[in-house]
Amino acid sequence: MNTLAAAAGGHDLRLLGATVLAIALIVVLITKLKLHPFLALILSSGVLGLVAGMPVDKLIKSFSNGVGSTVASVGVLIALGAMLGKLLADSGGAEQIVDTIISRSGPKLLPWAMALVAALIGLPMFFEIGLVMLIPVVLLVSRRSGQPLLLLGIPALAGLSVLHGLVPPHPGPLAAAGALNANVGITLAFGVLIAIPTVIIAGPLFGRLAARLVPDAQAPEHLIPESVGDTAENTRRPSFFATVGTVLLPVVLMMGKALADILLDKENQLRRVLDFIGDPLVALLAAVLVGMVTLGRAAGFTRGRMSSTLADSLGPIAGILLIVGAGGGFKQTLVDAGVGDVITQLATGANFSPLLLGWLVAVAIRLATGSATVATVSAAGIVAPLAATLDPAHSALLVLAIGAGSLFFSHVNDAGFWLVKEYFGMSVGQTVKSWSIMETVISVVAILLILPLGALL
Repeated sequence: MNTLAAAAGGHDLRLLGATVLAIALIVVLITKLKLHPFLALILSSGVLGLVAGMPVDKLIKSFSNGVGSTVASVGVLIALGAMLGKLLADSGGAEQIVDTIISRSGPKLLPWAMALVAALIGLPMFFEIGLVMLIPVVLLVSRRSGQPLLLLGIPALAGLSVLHGLVPPHPGPLAAAGALNANVGITLAFGVLIAIPTVIIAGPLFGRLAARLVPDAQAPEHLIPESVGDTAENTRRPSFFATVGTVLLPVVLMMGKALADILLDKENQLRRVLDFIGDPLVALLAAVLVGMVTLGRAAGFTRGRMSSTLADSLGPIAGILLIVGAGGGFKQTLVDAGVGDVITQLATGANFSPLLLGWLVAVAIRLATGSATVATVSAAGIVAPLAATLDPAHSALLVLAIGAGSLFFSHVNDAGFWLVKEYFGMSVGQTVKSWSIMETVISVVAILLILPLGALL
């Protein structure tokens, strides 16, 4: 018996050592050697499997299966989300949202208006695209209103960042939900619930402090547009209500499915209908098809222009799709090697909260690699076996805990850090005092809301 126990203990240590080595290799390859995360995840998966003692044929099959299942379940959703975001941008719908909300906001409400604008625009768009679209608006509104740049900029950044980390159909939450087999509708519902107070605290409220910490932030002159609508390619734009309705359509459909799953019996016909139209694939596809009319046609797009807009949306997300796919391969390698089972046993034996564990793992990988997406897909793979023991609500909360951890303290190894620094004309120290702290506030506030919610359910 003692020999068997010692052998089991040695095997567990080997698996944990393989995991630590694989994560360390990801960090070194991305941060020191500047290797693309896609390649880093492939190489680290190979090292993980070999050190863990997996046969080569099983290792390759595990990685391939993980990539295939992840791209099949998450990749299509990311592509549809990108199409919707591109329609919103090219049709002028985003500018319509900005103009309408800001024109109806007084000086005191401008920080709150910027957070609302960022949340609405950020719902279907990836963080970097939303940031590039919103920054000129923030700079122009700051100049015209005479208000400090960060007083308006931080709420906008918070709105984008929170949506990016916590709310599907963004790649991180979708990838984590796929890895943990979590219900996307429930994840979306809880994500919005957590996102609202988090944006308020990290946005307009922290923005006041950030404006005092960095009072002299000045945007480069060449980045400030003459007017908010200067970048719009079309003189015709969709209406505000049509635009907002299109953006919120997949949210409403997915939330309807989540509520039906909770409130109605499985045999109920209404539930079956809501389950179908609320499936993330159907909901996002419906939003894209509706957007082609409410956004594209309303802006006067020809069939050729519509086709080119949708095609152009797919190029920029190729890198994200590959990273998420490789992350799925890494996750499956972890699972098939038995690492997840070891971590599950340790967490259960120590009576450690799965939600807190998921957050801490994501925080560690985020700090080391600088990539929120890499942190999310890697942490989800590590804690995936824990989700098998959780009910749907807690699985969704685990997705959010990982997403919250993936946003913790963005610093010099994160591309977003440098993007914000240059756009706002700040030094490295000023960017740390504003952007980095804001990201930390988001992460900490979110997990402080998630943990008690998990305890209550």
